[in-house]
Amino acid sequence: MSLLLDSTALLPGFADPVLGSQSVFRAVLDALARPGRSVACPEPVTAPEPLGPAMAAVALTLVDLDTPVWLDPALSTPAVQSFLRFHTGAPVVSDPAAAAFLFVADSAFLPRLGGLSLGEDRYPDRSATLVVEVPALDGPESGRFTGPGIKMAEPARITGLPGWFREDWAANGAAYPLGVDLLLTCGDRMLGLPRTTRWEG
Repeated sequence: MSLLLDSTALLPGFADPVLGSQSVFRAVLDALARPGRSVACPEPVTAPEPLGPAMAAVALTLVDLDTPVWLDPALSTPAVQSFLRFHTGAPVVSDPAAAAFLFVADSAFLPRLGGLSLGEDRYPDRSATLVVEVPALDGPESGRFTGPGIKMAEPARITGLPGWFREDWAANGAAYPLGVDLLLTCGDRMLGLPRTTRWEG
């Protein structure tokens, strides 16, 4: 059993760690600079389930030894934790409020946004980033996104977020320059929602 677990947990990361992480980092920046538009993950990573390929690539790119991460119960498996520890060295914390990055594979476990690290007045960039896997980024239209980086209103087609999310997201935006940022993943695609993005309609 332990040998099987180890082989699953220690799946390879990027074929070329430097080029792979640079490529994914550019894609993340593109997603956050153009809120509401999904982009393909250029270097999807095969990881222990339920850690999806885009989410795994984001983790290997953005977290390291100095980045406390929180995993939802669906991701809190020995295989996923071993995979992240092996490839990033990131410490896993039990308190969502103590995390710099939160990874959520099942939105039923999504923490309320107001209880997360929203940054500080002098250092608003020291806030948390949520990475959430959803069933679809191109589902039925449910409002529109507006705000910086969006020339015209972008249709909101995200499915699977809890019913309270939009209320929390509005409060998150009202706290600007404090607030969390959101990166949604679905398989090998991702969509960015920085704290300045409004979800209307």
